[in-house]
Amino acid sequence: QVQLVESGGGLVQPGDSLTLSCAASGFAFEHLNIGWFRQAPGKEREGVSCIDESNSSTWYADSVKGRFAVSRVNAKNTVTVYLQMKNLKPEDTAVYYCTSPCSGLGYWGVGTQVTVSS
Repeated sequence: QVQLVESGGGLVQPGDSLTLSCAASGFAFEHLNIGWFRQAPGKEREGVSCIDESNSSTWYADSVKGRFAVSRVNAKNTVTVYLQMKNLKPEDTAVYYCTSPCSGLGYWGVGTQVTVSS
């Protein structure tokens, strides 16, 4: 069974840090890039970050460059992708989704809520 399961969301204050995790299993995810999207209330889903299969190339949306860092661990049956988020801002509030491949045309997780509020 193909699964992408996000975790690590929560309520934080502006300036805080948070790390999201995505556990991908049931498919050959070690050969695919994996990305993060987010969707804020009333807004379209947008790409946040992407990491290639070999952990050597990454992409970030301009709005998160310098604050977010993506990484991955390729294990035999599960690939885990991390999104380290620093200096969080209220505009980072959204549901964060994990997807593979990064085009968004494949598999998706159900998302994890991140709320940044004082």
